[in-house]
Formats: sequence, structure tokens, C-alpha cells
Amino acid sequence: MTSPERQPLLHDLAVTLAAPTVVLSEPDGNLDAAAPGAGVQGLFHADVRAVSLLRVTLRADADAADGDAGAVDGDAGAAGSNAGPVDGDAGAAGSDARAADGEEGWLPVVAVMNATDGPGRSRFVGLAQALGDAVPDPTVRVDRRRILHPGLLTEQLTVRSTATTPVRLAVRVEIAGDLVPLEHAKAGLAARSPLQPTGELSSGAGVLSWGDGTVAVTVSAPGAAPDAAHSTLTWTLTVAPGESVDLHLAVEVSEPDAVVTAADPRPTWQRPDVTADDRRLPALVAQSLDDLHSLRMAMTVSPGDTFLAAGLPWFFTLFGRDSLWAARMLLPLGTDLALGTLRTLAAQQGTRTDAETEEEPGKILHEVRRGVFDDGKGLHLPPVYYGTVDATPLWICLLHDAWRWGLPTADIEPLLPALVAALDWIDSAARAGDGFLSYVDHRGTGLANQGWKDSADAVRFTDGRLAEAPLALAEVQGYAYEAALAGAALLDAFGLPDGERWRTFAAGLADRFRARFWVADRQGPYPAMALDRSGRPVDAVASNMGHLLATGILNTDETTAVAARLAAPDMSDAYGLRTMSSTSGGFGPLRYHCGTVWPHDTAIAVTGLARSGHPEAAARLIEGILDAAPAFDYRLPELWGGDARTDTPAPVPYPAACRPQAWSAAAAIAFLTALTGLDPDVPAGRLRLRPAGALPVGALTVTGLTVAGERLDLTIGSDGRVESVAATAGLIVEEGAALRS
Repeated sequence: MTSPERQPLLHDLAVTLAAPTVVLSEPDGNLDAAAPGAGVQGLFHADVRAVSLLRVTLRADADAADGDAGAVDGDAGAAGSNAGPVDGDAGAAGSDARAADGEEGWLPVVAVMNATDGPGRSRFVGLAQALGDAVPDPTVRVDRRRILHPGLLTEQLTVRSTATTPVRLAVRVEIAGDLVPLEHAKAGLAARSPLQPTGELSSGAGVLSWGDGTVAVTVSAPGAAPDAAHSTLTWTLTVAPGESVDLHLAVEVSEPDAVVTAADPRPTWQRPDVTADDRRLPALVAQSLDDLHSLRMAMTVSPGDTFLAAGLPWFFTLFGRDSLWAARMLLPLGTDLALGTLRTLAAQQGTRTDAETEEEPGKILHEVRRGVFDDGKGLHLPPVYYGTVDATPLWICLLHDAWRWGLPTADIEPLLPALVAALDWIDSAARAGDGFLSYVDHRGTGLANQGWKDSADAVRFTDGRLAEAPLALAEVQGYAYEAALAGAALLDAFGLPDGERWRTFAAGLADRFRARFWVADRQGPYPAMALDRSGRPVDAVASNMGHLLATGILNTDETTAVAARLAAPDMSDAYGLRTMSSTSGGFGPLRYHCGTVWPHDTAIAVTGLARSGHPEAAARLIEGILDAAPAFDYRLPELWGGDARTDTPAPVPYPAACRPQAWSAAAAIAFLTALTGLDPDVPAGRLRLRPAGALPVGALTVTGLTVAGERLDLTIGSDGRVESVAATAGLIVEEGAALRS
């Protein structure tokens, strides 16, 4: 039984998604949130569990429902029209009356295969072992095709027979919904009793419906007999030898007042083709792009602006930091996603000071929910919550990078007021934080930590002690430095004042950072992960320093020192970069932010290592991720265990990790950027290619990237030499080795 103090487990669930809808089921395709150990199974739509029970069972015709239950012609595969109520003992939905295996002859389909089948599609194959010929080999199987669109689940059940005589059977679907909010499931609380549905026959289809006045769910099954009392739909059918019968089920969910909605169905980016000597890289990119497509979402108030939901199921909504990082990593595929993300966040940029929501003028939000998010254990977040210290500088960095990748001037100019407001917020935050950007949870019911490592125990000294807020995180100072210079460049380019002011700000911040954050141990100097409330460096060796490499806040010697610390075995001998050194007092291989591996964290460090001329360290980390990817069928989760590769033959799953997660999937594209050394400056008319030395994936060809809205194709040899480039005629291509900062 799940402890009320722990999140339910996710790592072994089958996932089918099409934002803002997701189905989390057992490997056989069934789901039952009330079953012991079921975790967070269900069909969720916009943070509500619309379906908490969906189970398919079979029984031989002799034991099937009496009367005129829906009959299906096995030859035609079409639903008959003589549907009527099934027997009352067909099995009740919910935790008090779930059908047991073999109850009144109803038997489960025995799962033998499940796999993703493209965006929003899953396949399940099972066997009906008690049906068909009495021979060792199975003669009756059930193929289940699940297709998910936003707000609509369709399933096709195909019963196939190779038996020597006709097989007569009944197929029953138990389906119900408890309509609990996501935080109820996340807290590990028991499923509620499902709502009582209404049932009817409509145009030959069995229909069940339920709702609460806000969310409405309608289930239809052509040819099936509905039983509202027991929340079931049942077909009776005959399958001739060598034939098959198709049955169809549709579940439609509507929530007119939802704050998030489906993205524009048109592609948001161009999908590149990748070939490499190491075939794991193309497989990772392909699965990641499928997942990213399904994570696309929009706000109801601005359906034309697409962003990426952070991850499912816990973060299946707009998250400032996550959505910004993912959009930034995906810039090689085009700037449309960046524009949608920038616009969406600018529309809700802070305009006032509000202690309840942590809103401040110019501040970029942390997350948006359909209502108050209350986990029942002290975390109480308002529907629009601004408790993040890094989203605002990251918004500026994305705007600047999108400009360099070719975002048109006409799209940038309307965002310039938001840029100025964001810069002003950085200035005011630095003044309030003794020269650094810092945070504290003023209410005591928000996030204790407000950087990307936002768990309550994430920020520790090397002896394992927890640091006390207010906290100034190392990486956030790097983001602020980069944002100040990026903002200055944009202000200059668009004829606005204060460019020099922000360059002066950046220089001062770098000096303060150099004086206050650097510490040393037996292995040499390194940046502390934070300063605590008294200004003491929080000296655990952690991955935070990897985020500094690409910001420019470090000089050459400092960059070399950070690269050496990241490349050391205590940080890098896992399946990627550890969030905390294995020698630190707070380390644990399954501690959320204190020893696990996060793919996006690794990708950010790889980007910095590659840009600053440390290809060997970058290659080691890429190899760790590629070693991990097959264990997750190339669908990278939010994080996994930080065990050494020599200690476990595969990465140890973090059981409650979101999967897929936007910035984890986007990391695959970040690796392509690092390997090829792509560095465009469209306003200056240049495209730099600086491959990171000999490639750990061998020869690499990428076609169909996008710079300035035009196609880019390139081939890099295994030795890191650029073999061919096909870019728009308006750009001067500059090739060269990686540059040290």
C-alpha cells in the first residue's frame, strides 16, 4: 500500500498522451486507480482524473450475459442492433465491487506485449487463454489499439481466432471515473468512489455518462449493452476460425472552463532526420520528438501560442522554467515554439506585489493550475504562482537566443516592454538580495526552494546539513549575468536605452560572484551551490556549477576548474551527471535533487562543456545518457538513480519520475547542438559550426534543422571535422574548433 507520505509510483506504467490528456495504465492497457498499489493510474484531462477504471475482461458465451446483450456478427465485424441491458451481476465498478479474476467466469486478457506506436498511440496484445482450442498454443488473442487526441480516447479491440471451431464469447468493459484533482492522486490518497453514470442506447451504441457540472465524460461503444448500475459495456460475439472482430470504444472528456487546451494541430517545428554511427542517438531523437509533439499545449485564452507542458502527470501544465528551457533547447528546429512560450509567459508577467502568489512587477510565473494546488501536507499553491527565482532571467535568455536563431523583428518588438520589465525585476531582486538574486518562501506554504532544484532538502552543505533561506543559487547568478548581457544586446539592437547600464550590472555581478561563491577542498576550487541566509557558501559539490559554463560569468581558469569537477568520477561515473557528488554528506542515489541524474541538467552541462572547449568531459556525459536511454525505451524520464555505471547494469528508475518530461526529451536536441557546435547569429548574418572534437557517436548527419526559417543540413565526421553544410544563402558559414571562454 502506498504510504500517505510518498508519491505513487509511475515508472512501470504504460503512457499514452496528447496534451492536455494522458492515459496511465498497466502494461496490459487496463487501469484501476482503486486497486492496491495502482499508483496514479487513470485518464487525466487538464489536472482532473476523468477515468479511474477501465478494464477489459472476457468469458465464454455459455457463461455470458443472458437476454439480448449486444451481439456482434463475427464475419462482418459490425456491431449488431439488438443491444439490451446485461445481467445485474456483470460486475460493479469501483473499489468496493471490482471484479476478481474468474468472477462468474470473467477472465482477464493476459498481456504479452505493449509499446508506443507514435504520438498519442499505444498498442497492447494479450491472450484469452481459456478460450479456443485446448492445445498448448494460444488460439484466441486480443489486440488493443489506443489512440489519444486532446479530450478524446478511442480504443479498438480486435479479437482474433485461429481456433478450429467458432469461438463464442462476451467482452466486457468496466469503466468509471472519480473526477479527483491531480493533487489528490499525487499525495498517494485512495481513489474516491466513482460517480454513478447514466446509461442509454443511442443509434445502436451503448452510452455511459458522468460529470460534476464542471467536467463531463461520455463513453460510447457501438453494439455494446450498457449497464449504468454496474458501469459496464458488454458485447457478445462469435469469431469464426481464421477471422477477427473489431470492437470500438470512445471516451470524450470536456471541461469548458479549463485553463489549458490543446495546441494548434499544425506542426510547431520542423522534424529533422538524424543518422549516426551510434544508432542510439537517432532512436533517442525520434522518440523524444514524438513525446515533445504530444506535450504541446496552449492556454485557453491564447490558443494560438504553443508551449510545452513540463511533464506528466505531476507537471502537465505551463511551468515557466521548464517550458523556457525546453523551448531554448529546441531552437534548432525553429523559433515558433520559443515565440509561443515567450508570448504566453509575457501575457501573465507580474504587474503588482502580492505576497500570496509571490507576484512582483516584471516577474515571470512559476506555474498555472486549474485551481488551488493543495497536497494536504502543507504545500498550498494559488492557481497562478510566481514562486521561482530563475524564470525571469531565463525568459530574457530565450528571447535573445530566439533572435539569434532568426526570430523575426516583427515578433520581437511587441515583447520589448516585457523585456524591460523583466530586466527591472532582476535589478530590484539584486538590490533586495545584497547584490544577488535570492529567494525565500514568505508564506510558508509555497515552495521552500525556488530554483530548479525545488525540493525542500535540495540545498545542502557538504556535510549534509540543510541550508537556510534566503538562498542565492549559483546558477541563478549565471542566468542573471547572461540575461543582463542578452538584454543589453537587444536594447541596443532595437534602439532602446540602458544597454551600457546592463553591461555594467553584469560586470559587477561577475565580480561579486567571484569574491563570494568560490570555495575549495582537497581537489581544488569550485563554485558553491548557493549562499545561505548569512551569506555563507553552501559548499556541497553539485551540478549547479555546470549551468554556469555557458552563461559567460566564468573566466578561462574558472571554466577549466568547473569542467574538471564535473568530469571527476564522483559527478560523472553515473548514467549522466549527478546532481550532487557521491562524496557529499547529503548524497543518495535516489534523492530527488541530491544524487540522481536529470537529463536536462546533464544537457545544460554538456552544452557549456562543448562551447568552452572541453569535449572529452562532454562526451563522457553524453555516453552516460545514451547508455541509459534503451532502458527507458528511449523515452527519457524526468530523472533516474545516480548509481555508478559499474555498479548497476542499467539505470535504476526513480519510481515517481514524470515520463515523458519536456526538458528531458528536449535534451536530445541539445546534444545535437553540442555535438555539431551550432551557434547562429542571424542578425549578424553568420552561422558558426564548432564541433566538440571527436564525436562520441561517430559520424553524424542531421538534415532538416531550421535557422532563420530556412532548412539547414550538415554532416560531421567522426573526427569532428565538418564534411558538408547546406545553409540558406544569406548566412556566412564559419567553421572552426570549439573555443575556450
